[in-house]
Amino acid sequence: MPHVMELLGKTRVVVKDGKVVEVGEPEVEWCPLFAKIRGIQKITGEEAKKNMEFRISDFGMFTDKRRLELEDFVGFGASEVMMTGLSRGLLDTTVTACEGAGTVISNNPTLVQGMGGRMSGLVETEPIDGIINGITERGGIVLDPSTAVMDPVAGVKKAAELGYKKIAVTAAFADTAKKCRELEAELGLDLIVIGVHVTGLDREEAQALVENSDIVTSCASKPIRDLVKPLAQVGTAVPLFALTQKGKELVIERAKDIKSPILINTMALPVLPEHKQPRDLK
Repeated sequence: MPHVMELLGKTRVVVKDGKVVEVGEPEVEWCPLFAKIRGIQKITGEEAKKNMEFRISDFGMFTDKRRLELEDFVGFGASEVMMTGLSRGLLDTTVTACEGAGTVISNNPTLVQGMGGRMSGLVETEPIDGIINGITERGGIVLDPSTAVMDPVAGVKKAAELGYKKIAVTAAFADTAKKCRELEAELGLDLIVIGVHVTGLDREEAQALVENSDIVTSCASKPIRDLVKPLAQVGTAVPLFALTQKGKELVIERAKDIKSPILINTMALPVLPEHKQPRDLK
């Protein structure tokens, strides 16, 4: 099975043996994040291919040479927020995904950022021994090293069996978020559900994800932008929204780690300047 990731405008990219072997068409033409960080003014399949090849060569994504200690990529990404939550004791552990390993349980802040800081929408993956070994050496627990399955619900259940209560879990689908909430009630957990990779969700799916998340990324999703009623928002181009009090507390805690000046104000949310939004919102 090859590795499949959706990145840079939700372009489907297939990687096999450390090489890009297939590239689809992007769903979004322009992303303010990649325009700012990488200077990409028009997203194309070729730009997505080049970006994937850069990730492979720069830090070994999808290879045995994968680096698992990486700098912060953005100020308020899902992995950055979880890293701060672990460091401050607001979280006991996290359930996230890493290419070559699938679902991973980790309470190591550096590892959580290393795995997720440059992660886009991982669709499917297969075991890569070097990545699994690197995660294990850093105290992470791979849910199923033999298959690298991605199953956040099973990851939460495993984390609970290990004695963790305050668990952050990333969810790309409403059904995943709902099942995590059911498990939270059943097992007496305290979950932070973070909705991720939301570009292209229809309105019904987006509504269900919003209803079951504490924090949600906006990506290039029009339904998410239309439906959220945030208690806190960070960023205005590709914002991250805190939807519950505990999500708000986690995001505000993350703000303490940001080195640049921060404006804190009260106003009606969300704030979405039209000229800053990704083009062709889905």
